[in-house]
Amino acid sequence: MGVSDNTRGLILAMLSSLFIGTSFILKKKGLKRAAAAGSRAGFGGYAYLLEPLWWAGMITMIAGEVANFVAYIYAPAVLVTPLGALSIIISACLAHFMLKERLQKLGILGCVACIVGSIVIVIHAPQERTPNSVQEVWLLATQPAFMIYVATTVSMVLVLMLHFEPLYGQTNILVYLGICSLMGALTVVSIKAVGIAIKLTLEGVNQFGYAQTWFFLSVATIFVITQLNYLNKALDTFNAALVSPIYYVMFTTLTIIASVIMFKDWYGQNLSSITSELCGFITILTGTLILHMTREEEPGTTTGTITWYDGDQSKGLEEAHFITLRGSDYFN
Repeated sequence: MGVSDNTRGLILAMLSSLFIGTSFILKKKGLKRAAAAGSRAGFGGYAYLLEPLWWAGMITMIAGEVANFVAYIYAPAVLVTPLGALSIIISACLAHFMLKERLQKLGILGCVACIVGSIVIVIHAPQERTPNSVQEVWLLATQPAFMIYVATTVSMVLVLMLHFEPLYGQTNILVYLGICSLMGALTVVSIKAVGIAIKLTLEGVNQFGYAQTWFFLSVATIFVITQLNYLNKALDTFNAALVSPIYYVMFTTLTIIASVIMFKDWYGQNLSSITSELCGFITILTGTLILHMTREEEPGTTTGTITWYDGDQSKGLEEAHFITLRGSDYFN
């Protein structure tokens, strides 16, 4: 008895979560080392590129994304994307031991909720229906409903980048993660389109002669690079145990919406199955929120100024030698 496409997608999605959950921690440790050297990614620094741990995290994330990429070829986004909750559990547990970001007992309940929700979605997920060509995918991508979604998403990303990031990027976690998630949803559907092209090509029907294939590949490449940049800023500025669940909730929600609109994942399913999938998804969201609420806040950057003089009373203040220290590095 052969293994179904959905099963292949499920296994690959689980492996992807393992790699990605681990990568968050490795990259965070690399960013911490770079910050200790005086260059923070959140303030435009790129010293983390010299950190082996950051590159180990990047390689691990790439491995996870490759597994995720192949998973989207075999299974619908409604199945693959929510399973990213497993990466939240992995990153929260590793953060507890490796980053000393304490996981409280109630957080364990959040992990259990994520697992239960994932099981419900796996049981009721729709079967994958692969288009016969990239041209069919292009017709799905250019349907009016999806074009409206794309226009809305791009507009929101530009507003976040140009207006909200300069004002609130360092204080509101939703700015960086909003950009990542909005672009991530479009990245997923583009990657799925490229994956379909590769699968059909390997089956003997070359799809790389079509301009649409290269368009989807270009969009995916540009968006992935942009996502990584803003994800690095989020990880450097905020607690890793907060970044992971919030990013997951936003990214998963937007990806499911994009996939349902473009690929019509729920077409042909009965109301009971769709309702079960939604309940499973809500259970996962509840679990991630519990994890978010029970995590300790990362200590903020301490700022201040200390000024003193040499204490020679025979001198006037204008003659005294003042020493001024500014910046958080002197308060650690």
